[in-house]
Amino acid sequence: MPERSSKSKAKPTTAAKKPPALDFNQQAHRTMLIATGQLEAEPRPEKNPAAVALGKLGGAKGGPARAAALTPAKKKAIAKKAAAARWGTKKNG
Repeated sequence: MPERSSKSKAKPTTAAKKPPALDFNQQAHRTMLIATGQLEAEPRPEKNPAAVALGKLGGAKGGPARAAALTPAKKKAIAKKAAAARWGTKKNG
């Protein structure tokens, strides 16, 4: 039987693969090396100031705008759901 050519067998590749996360002992060792000066800490990437300003602006506007748009009945329903989640009976599991 001939092989089907409609499906590709090649794995999709990603442009940048992240290295696997360090476990607890590896992270502790790395922290010790950085603290003793045996290893240089990687610099944190610079943030775009314009993006930071937009994020703060949206966060400052979002909550009050949502609260103003909600009806009192909807606010009450949200509050009841939150109270039940916080103080309600715990499910077994």
